[in-house]
Amino acid sequence: MSNRAKMLVALVGGAFIAAITLSHAATRAPDGDVVISSARAFTKPMSFSHSKHKEYKCTECHHDYKKGKNVWQEGMEVALCDACHPLDRTQDVICLEKAYHDKCEGCHKKLEREKRKNAPTACNQCHLGAADKGTTK
Repeated sequence: MSNRAKMLVALVGGAFIAAITLSHAATRAPDGDVVISSARAFTKPMSFSHSKHKEYKCTECHHDYKKGKNVWQEGMEVALCDACHPLDRTQDVICLEKAYHDKCEGCHKKLEREKRKNAPTACNQCHLGAADKGTTK
């Protein structure tokens, strides 16, 4: 194999490894807390810790329903919740506040009932005060 061919193989191989590494890094959930806010919906943003939810499948929260089935898969783009969930209930889509409360608070209360976890269920345990605002999502 010529030096030119070897260099081409090395460049293509390196580009492939870089692409795989970058695509994996882009799909990993953040380790720290994420502050979820929607100026249109919340007077106080919410804190969410991906690291405390690692035992759950991403699809338990992230979703993209097509014909009644969640087609969202890990690695796909994560849309902001208010992109699909309106402030007020429509005929087809649950309102934003109820979507969060059903999903988050509902799961936390279930864990408490099952005595598996002491998860936050009080408003001020998730909703942040004005001084606590940080990175928004």
